Amino acid sequence: MKLLLRTKHILTLIHFSGIFETRESELVSTDELAFKFAVNNINRNKTLMPNTTLTYDIQRINLFDGFEASRRVCDQLALGVVAVFGPSHSSSVSAVQSICNALEVPHIQTRWKHPSVDNKDTFFINLYPEYTAIARAILDVVTFFKWRKLTVVYEDSTGLMRMQELIKAPAKFNLKIKIRQLTPGNQDARPLLKELKKDKEFFIIFDCSYRMAAELLKQVCADLFALDLEPYRYSGVNMTGFRLLNIDDPWVASTMDRWAMERLQGPKQESGLMDGVMTTDAALMYDAVYMVAVASQRATQMTVSSLQCHRHKPWRFGPRFMNLFKEAQWDGLTGHIVLNKTDGLRRDFDLDIISLKEDGIARVRTEPCLPLQIAVWNSYRGMNLTEESRRDKNNNVTDSLANRTLIVTTILENPYVMLRKSDKELVGNDRYEGYCLDLLKELSNILGFTYEVRLVADGKYGAQNDKGEWNGMVRELIDHVADLAVAPLTITYVREKVIDFSKPFMTLGISILYRKPNGTNPGVFSFLNPLSPDIWMYVLLACTGVSCVLFVIARFTPYEWYNPHPCNPSSTLIQNNFTLLNSFWFGVGALMRQSSELMPKALSTRIVGGIWWFFTLIIISSYTANLAAFLTVERMDAPIDSADDLAKQTRIEYGAVRDGSTMTFFKKSKISTYEKMWAFMSSRKNTALVKNNREGITRVLTTDYAMLMESTSIEYISQRNCNLTQIGGLIDSKGYGVGTPIGSPYRDKVTIAILQLQEEGKLHMMKEKWWRGNGCPEEDNKEANALGVENIGGIFIVLAAGLVLSVFVAIGEFIYKARRNADIEEVIYFGVLTPAFNCLSLWQCVSFSAVMEDLGISLQCYKGIRRRSRPHGGARSACIFCQPKRTSKREAARRDSST
Repeated sequence: MKLLLRTKHILTLIHFSGIFETRESELVSTDELAFKFAVNNINRNKTLMPNTTLTYDIQRINLFDGFEASRRVCDQLALGVVAVFGPSHSSSVSAVQSICNALEVPHIQTRWKHPSVDNKDTFFINLYPEYTAIARAILDVVTFFKWRKLTVVYEDSTGLMRMQELIKAPAKFNLKIKIRQLTPGNQDARPLLKELKKDKEFFIIFDCSYRMAAELLKQVCADLFALDLEPYRYSGVNMTGFRLLNIDDPWVASTMDRWAMERLQGPKQESGLMDGVMTTDAALMYDAVYMVAVASQRATQMTVSSLQCHRHKPWRFGPRFMNLFKEAQWDGLTGHIVLNKTDGLRRDFDLDIISLKEDGIARVRTEPCLPLQIAVWNSYRGMNLTEESRRDKNNNVTDSLANRTLIVTTILENPYVMLRKSDKELVGNDRYEGYCLDLLKELSNILGFTYEVRLVADGKYGAQNDKGEWNGMVRELIDHVADLAVAPLTITYVREKVIDFSKPFMTLGISILYRKPNGTNPGVFSFLNPLSPDIWMYVLLACTGVSCVLFVIARFTPYEWYNPHPCNPSSTLIQNNFTLLNSFWFGVGALMRQSSELMPKALSTRIVGGIWWFFTLIIISSYTANLAAFLTVERMDAPIDSADDLAKQTRIEYGAVRDGSTMTFFKKSKISTYEKMWAFMSSRKNTALVKNNREGITRVLTTDYAMLMESTSIEYISQRNCNLTQIGGLIDSKGYGVGTPIGSPYRDKVTIAILQLQEEGKLHMMKEKWWRGNGCPEEDNKEANALGVENIGGIFIVLAAGLVLSVFVAIGEFIYKARRNADIEEVIYFGVLTPAFNCLSLWQCVSFSAVMEDLGISLQCYKGIRRRSRPHGGARSACIFCQPKRTSKREAARRDSST
């Protein structure tokens, strides 16, 4: 069967052959995916091959199965193909290559293959860079970094062959090279890595596949850019590699984006690569398909025949098509592609040298003679450095935090560092959470380090004993057991002498943690509380004084005297309403905001009245305004209000965390109050000083104990326990800082990062995140409670007492007046309340109904007898209430004389 390769105005079909090997861990090989991707792109892009459609036949074989590869390639050649792509492994490649050489069909390869000794592979094309040039590139990098000792680790024999040029270098470049091999079929390279570390072999060159590189997390030759290096970005290892893809080209970038989109839509395969990234092998396969398409464009009137392996009849246009292929040039994904016309190898190419830096993968550009480039490596021109790269080479990077794993010591303290609650077993840094863990994460993002959190062994912050020895986190920094101390570690003078601190990430002070005072129980006379007893006494004295003054002035001024008989102007009788009792009544009425029938007439008495009214206005308004708060809000009675109150008493025990900065503050203080407090705490070390804050909080809740601690901790605790509160203000001012060993180069970098977080407001947001609790109801926001008898019951007592008093006063007045007129009046008239008592001595009684009927006219009877203007008889009989008739002394004498 023959197909016309190219004709004018006629649709042409070009048939490609692909033989690809598959692994157990992958559904489809990367080479096969790239092959299909390239063919589909060419068919969609009609500008490259108009009126031409590419078709393909793909055969999958197992690894290292040369016989199966031979059988499949014969089947494909029978269909009529212009080129055979793949396979990739050496045993299968040799079998396919021998058949293609015999039938003179181009065999396209994109993996490294050692050239044949006899150079008989005339129909072999390999787009992979020539292996001796790769070795020279590695040697140039070694020379650039001035390595004198290095170790070459290879995966299989092909890697050792690729490194031949480097292995020959020691005699010329004064290098010491050790050669090691990874265990075949075993991806666990930890024994080898431990051996390398033991022998102090720190400059290592790995020749391996990207799958092995993902396991090693080390350098890989051509696919370092494709690995997911983020987990190892700050591992403390400098990784360098080569990149063949020209990702700065817009066409290359767009092609890689399309590839990534298609790969992300398919099933995800675990390969150690970043999701969707195109590897070097895939890019080379893509360029190989395009190179065949470009060569086909130049082929005119060329037919493809069906070839049979057993006939040994070659394709008559094979040599011509092979020459066209070698003459073709293409700017592909892997740069400008030019093949050697003699052996069909790619000898002229450019490489990007890439290295893992703290800000990600940094690229050393390798294009010649362009400004602002760091370095150039070309297979003919070698590696050229610019001035900028030389400056970077001389930079001191020993103080960099990038690529380092730091040991961070800390202490369990809410909310700074807490154990994370989880149903699953947690390991590493995931076991902890809190403010300090968030701070560490932010510092790590800025400075580019990883960290391992460890709890301090003795559970202490760090204090100095009498022998000058330190403990806690300070001791671990002094001994270089830890690189950083990220905890609520207070910056103090004595600590600063033995370790270094960053700028404080939190400012605070010492305060007092104590139970909230219990509310006082309201009394029945709590309505008197708005004014102090002194004010009540002054008000009574003022009322008495004003009444006396008003009485005197009213007697003195002539305008308060008046004629009680205005119809008789000639009457000489004058009266004054402001008697002493009336003056008191006027003052009391004004004080109670009630009117009085007495009104001052003279200007002087009106001035006294007006001033008294103004006084009572202010007093009553103040009382009314304060009464609501006193009756509706529960009052707190705190036994202490400040540190001075603590120092003056011994009933309430107080203390701090043993060997903490708060204890050190009181121990070193020269202020008399604090010296007195330290004397109290030191005399009771076993009870006053606690091991940690949790123990102190428990004591505050269960005993009469006050805890001296940092204000931030008090704020956190009081937000979650409404029975605790802060007493008084701050005793001092200090800050928490990140501790480092003295002279550590990390301190300044941590300080700059903390200042950056502070300016961005992240420190405040983290504090809000961890300090905000459910909150406690504020007293100012509490709703008014309904008043009960316990609040205003005293008002009713006063009212009842006033009523009873008025009754007794009325009885007293009546008895006093009755006795005064006893010698004059014949009948003693009793008022409303006495008949029931006098009926016990009843001589002549009337019924109870008669008493109630006569009750209404009792006062009239009393008034008529006093004036002696009414006739005796009816009125007298009407005014007799259950009393015997009595005669006066005069009438008795008259009766005696008549007898």
